[in-house]
Order: sequence, then structure tokens, then C-alpha cells
Amino acid sequence: MGISGGNFFVAETGSVVVVTNEGNATLTTTLPRVHVAISGIEKIVPTLEDVATLMRLLPRSATGQSISNYVDILTGIKGEGEFNGAEHMYFILVDAGRSGVLAGELKEALRCIRCGACMNHCPVYQNVGGHSYGWVYPGPIGSVLTPAYIGIENALDLPQASTLCNQCGVVCPVKIPLPDLLRKLREQQFERDLRPWYERAGLRAWSWLAVRPALYALATRMAVRLLSWMGGRERLIHRLPLGGGWTDARDMPAPAGKTFRELAGERQKNRGER
Repeated sequence: MGISGGNFFVAETGSVVVVTNEGNATLTTTLPRVHVAISGIEKIVPTLEDVATLMRLLPRSATGQSISNYVDILTGIKGEGEFNGAEHMYFILVDAGRSGVLAGELKEALRCIRCGACMNHCPVYQNVGGHSYGWVYPGPIGSVLTPAYIGIENALDLPQASTLCNQCGVVCPVKIPLPDLLRKLREQQFERDLRPWYERAGLRAWSWLAVRPALYALATRMAVRLLSWMGGRERLIHRLPLGGGWTDARDMPAPAGKTFRELAGERQKNRGER
């Protein structure tokens, strides 16, 4: 028995569309006597014409190709006299929370075609990588889908893994408003008081300092010099105070030892002297 996923399920013809660049899916879907195709309910599209439209988007947004190396459209079992194909074919449609998402304010996330464009452009994902997200779907789309599927209380940090710069929203080929959806998840966390107490205390301390410019400037000057000293000769911080989760599996580059305002002031002064 061969088990495959499916990029799209076609309702009109009962087909599964499998897109790869390696051809390994073809072995799974044609050699075994039984083929089981598994995918989420949001992958069902009405017609093959819809598949043609989506196939113009998927490889271009994923890898920059006009078409993927292998596109298999499998419809039913092999016919009499045919050499390739399965003798039995089954489709498994997975809900796993998708119906609930469809009925909620995050339903636009179900338009995702898994091209990965949002991950390729996300400054956060580029620096922390996939496994640090802790779940199946990483990157900006994973930060929306995972809390939607398993409950926001079980994935508190994912909606925070974004600068809301909208790079993901701009490049998404199906126009999912990812920053808006991430903001909605943050609002839900705030309304349900789900953020940990120490984070709320830290934000209150920051807001207190932020409205007192002189104290804020003094605190940042002291902090940036301390972090620069911690970087040592390597200019890398192996253990970040109050942020150990970021340095458990990676080093943080040490700052220059001066705040941005100090560096900008020096640069402006040097230009004036010239």
C-alpha cells in the first residue's frame, strides 16, 4: 500500500494532484496495488480548470519555476491493459479543526496552497528556522494555522513570532492577510488574559520607561554596553538574560556597545566636520 498526500483533490473528476520536484511520489502512487491519498478538506477544488489556475501560482511562488518537475493527476484505478496505477484507490479527508476555522474569523488562512512564499520572505523565520516553531506548520502561516487547529492557549508564542512587516502578506499568491490574522490572535490572547504574568510585568515596566525619555535613554545605554561586554571576543551572546529561549539553540550577535541614537549622532557629527 502506498500512502501519499495531495496538493489538491478535484471534486469534478475524483482526482488527486500530487506536485513534487523529485518524483518520489510517483513511486508511492503507481507501484503499490493500493493507493491511499490523504489531505485536508480545504484542498478540495471544484474542477481541473481550477487546478490549472492554482498550478500557475504554486511553483512560481514556491521555487520560481514555471512548472514543477513532476505533476501527477491520478484519477481512479488503472484500466484494463494499463501497466501503471493502483488497483484500489482511497481518499481520506482530514478535518482536524478545519471546520471550526472555516466558521471563525481566521477562515482566510484556509486558502493556503503550501507554497512557502511567506516563509521565504519572513525575517523572523529566516533567522530562527522551522523546527523552533514546535509544530507541523512553521513560518507566518503556521503561526496562524497551529493556534487555530489546536487552540491558542496551546501555542501562545507563535502569533508573537512576527514583526507584522507584511512581507508575508505581500508575497502570498492567494492574498491571505497574514498580519491581520496574527493581530486577531494577539487580540484574543489579550482578551482572554493568556499571556504570562512576567511578560505583562515586563511590558508595563517598558511602557513606564518609554514615557520618560531621559530614564529610557539611560537604561538603553547601560543595557547595550552590558550586552556588548557579554559578547566577549567572539561578539556572540551564548546566554541571553531574561530571554534564554532564544539562545538555547543559537547564539545572539552582540550589539556594538552604543545605542542607535548614539551611533546616528556620531555619524551626523562626522558629516558636519567634513
